[in-house]
Amino acid sequence: MANILIDNVSYSVDGSKNVLATSLSLGLNLPYFCWHPALHSVGACRQCAILKYKNAEDKKGKIVMACLEPITDQLRISIEAPEARQFRAGNIEALMTNHPHDCPVCDEGGECHLQDMTVMTGHNCRRYEFKKRTHGNQYLGPFVNHEMNRCIQCYRCVRFYKDYAGGKDLDVFSSHDEVYFGRQEEGALESEFSGNLVEVCPTGVFTDKTLKKHFTRKWDLTDAPSICHQCGVGCNIIASERYGSIRRILTRYNGDVNGYFLCDRGRFGYEYVNSPGRISAPARKQNASSWILSAEEAIADIKKILGASNKKRGIGSPRASLESNFLLRRLVGPDHFYAGIPRAEGKLLRRIVALLKNGKVKTPSLGEVKDYDAVFIIGEDVTNTAPMLALNLRQTARKGPVELVKAMHIPEWNDAAVKDIVQGTTGPFYIATPHTTALDEIATRTYRAHPDDIARIAYTVAQHIQTPLPVADAHPTENPSSSAEAGRTASPRSDIETMTKSIADALLTAKKPLIVSGTSLYSQPILDCAAGIASALKDKGKDPGLVFIVPEANSIGLAMLSDQFLEDAFEKAGPDDTEEEPAEPDEATLIILENDLYERTYKTQADLFLSRHKNIVVLDSLENPTTRQATHLLPAATFTEADGTIINNEGRAQRFYQVYIPDNGVRSSWKWLQGLLADQSPIATRHFDGILECLVLEFPELAAIATLAPAAGFREGTQKIPREPHRYSGRTAMHANVNVNEPQPSGDADSALSFTMEGYAGIPPPALTPFYWSPGWNSVQAINKYQIEVGGPLHGGNPGKRLFEPVAAQLSVIPSAESSPAASPQAIPPSFTPVPGQWLVLPLYHIFGSDPLSAQSPAIKERMPQPYIALNDTNAAGAGILEGHFVEVLLNGQKQRLPVKLNAGLPPGTAGLPKGLPATTGLPFPFSITINSALHD
Repeated sequence: MANILIDNVSYSVDGSKNVLATSLSLGLNLPYFCWHPALHSVGACRQCAILKYKNAEDKKGKIVMACLEPITDQLRISIEAPEARQFRAGNIEALMTNHPHDCPVCDEGGECHLQDMTVMTGHNCRRYEFKKRTHGNQYLGPFVNHEMNRCIQCYRCVRFYKDYAGGKDLDVFSSHDEVYFGRQEEGALESEFSGNLVEVCPTGVFTDKTLKKHFTRKWDLTDAPSICHQCGVGCNIIASERYGSIRRILTRYNGDVNGYFLCDRGRFGYEYVNSPGRISAPARKQNASSWILSAEEAIADIKKILGASNKKRGIGSPRASLESNFLLRRLVGPDHFYAGIPRAEGKLLRRIVALLKNGKVKTPSLGEVKDYDAVFIIGEDVTNTAPMLALNLRQTARKGPVELVKAMHIPEWNDAAVKDIVQGTTGPFYIATPHTTALDEIATRTYRAHPDDIARIAYTVAQHIQTPLPVADAHPTENPSSSAEAGRTASPRSDIETMTKSIADALLTAKKPLIVSGTSLYSQPILDCAAGIASALKDKGKDPGLVFIVPEANSIGLAMLSDQFLEDAFEKAGPDDTEEEPAEPDEATLIILENDLYERTYKTQADLFLSRHKNIVVLDSLENPTTRQATHLLPAATFTEADGTIINNEGRAQRFYQVYIPDNGVRSSWKWLQGLLADQSPIATRHFDGILECLVLEFPELAAIATLAPAAGFREGTQKIPREPHRYSGRTAMHANVNVNEPQPSGDADSALSFTMEGYAGIPPPALTPFYWSPGWNSVQAINKYQIEVGGPLHGGNPGKRLFEPVAAQLSVIPSAESSPAASPQAIPPSFTPVPGQWLVLPLYHIFGSDPLSAQSPAIKERMPQPYIALNDTNAAGAGILEGHFVEVLLNGQKQRLPVKLNAGLPPGTAGLPKGLPATTGLPFPFSITINSALHD
């Protein structure tokens, strides 16, 4: 700690920060542009000028930049000195010289950091009367709009895009007064994190193009705290609504999870909520006819069917909340509730839950990942399966070199100096996957292999950590890829032995090694060997971390509620039909919760299963093949229209809240199921908090979810937390076509939030924060006021609660060091041997396309790949197949004609298909196919 004086007021502060971060943490107003808590200091904008004094006798002082000034004991500075204020006012006048007078039409207006800082400095009159310098704008794709004339040359955009996120196609061009930030040529920004430019840019240069299509002034939006549902990481977001449609998604700061950033799928994948394909009213179907029902009619009709049915089956969903899955389980009974995922995936998720519960190695939060100093990724294309984890892993790769810089007494926040010394150097970073990934560019070494061989590699690394003894028959077919070790002539066996030993040595040398794995390749040996490596490192006195990647938003939560999966439901419904005529449907009633079975299994299997049920009740938000088979259809709310709880890959339970009440028949799934439970259970009359009590009573291991956020009865004084800012306007005008009188606001009995602008005006509890605003701070930079210290935890603590912590005991994952090294362990499959004429098809994941919901958003559709098949280049050449040729393969009972992409990284004998695209929906990866080379063009 250090004692400093700011404007003759004494403060005791953290001595490791710079003056700007310290001043903001103390609640003082000091303008800035180029500095960002995650990007640190470069001193480019000169806007944070202060006066620094040598000692108490110095009355003159000198101008310094607060972002580059370290905290020292007895430091004396002034923010309010006339000289400092005059310097800042003159500086912003210079920055504004070429800035257009377009605030009323700028998308950033009313939420602009430049506006806030201009007002804060007192600059209110322009003296420049000459012609302004102008630039042309570029098309940057469907996500980000470009208006270069608003730029003030703060360099934040390229520092985030290139240095932080690893992007290559956005840069700074020219010099002096002609500096230009953009691409070498027009085109879609290639980075998976380009949307963060919208929040990183302090002006209106980069704005949200999806918001621009239905633009609303920021103060006229209704907001709510929410959780991204587009992958299993659980990033915190703010969803915003106007006129019954979602207008945008913003980052909601959570230092334990996503911090200041989001991936583009999470930011722009929301548009399916506004889709014309939304199911908006309950319906009853029979043959080709359909009848719209009221909510009461639908509930009564389905309850009558359930009462007459002797069997009920419920299919849950990993994208539905814990509450919805729990009530479906309560409705049909535990023995008849099935997690709506394939058994192969379900068993992996149950294994992950067991490892999280009983393992002795900590699973770090997404935010904590950046604190590790060595990484081994096993079997995951992280950029496409957990994008925000990939972004943080890029920061992990810099940890080791940055620590060396700190040893030179250069603070980490001095970004310009750190970058000059590090020069792109990365710490130990190893990747073993079946194909190339975006993170390969920062890897120390990469290795390409079949999933079984990847498991054997991981097993061998664990054995090297436990003991130097060699492990027989643990050497898969070699396909190494390395810039650092290319050209070596060692034999495959010795090369792999050397490679696995080097990985083990690097992990043992690190203080905090991180192991990353997941379900993408559907391999339990990979999961177990990843856990085995982490366990072995723990035994060696290290402080390892173990991160598992899961497919969907509530995959962990669903796995905790059921150990029965789709195949179990199929078997209970009856054996596969072998006769020409299918069996008559029984009296069973099937209830499907927010799940399209045709995405989970073969079409023929889904058709057969559904045909065995006389009545099929489907709760969903969008039309899909499963809803078209329903006899009763209930319109389910999306994450923007519902309250609920989900559990991310870390085992962190988090709450999301509805943004608005739809004006049609849409309801939360748990509310529909609550209605169907009427007269059967007291839970049918309870509000959200009451359902949580029942859930926790039945699943004590979920007890923490009851205290994730303040209960519905919570008040600040006597006030609820408003979803609308105090500047909200148009409440009368927006309904004038119905009634010129302002309608009474809707109530919310399920949360402490209100659907109004009236309410508590201070800083609410973090789990209930719907937007960021503070006097003088209208932009997203107002988050500074909500944090205990800038870049640190929120006042009241970061939202969410971990359900699992490491324990002393550990599940058995790999044989101990005392096991016979001559025996190949049963848990580890034999090395993969290609079969002539056959190709083993592995899933290829795409951030844009592999998630079925976000794939229905127009902006995401523009970035989705077309269906293709990737082939090993050597195998393809042997079959006479070239890049761009078409081959015909049988997928899901249909012949598909797909273009070929050659991939040198794919192991011999394997092929890759993009998972989640229409052509590959329902395929149970991995599987084998035959390609007739004579069919190519």
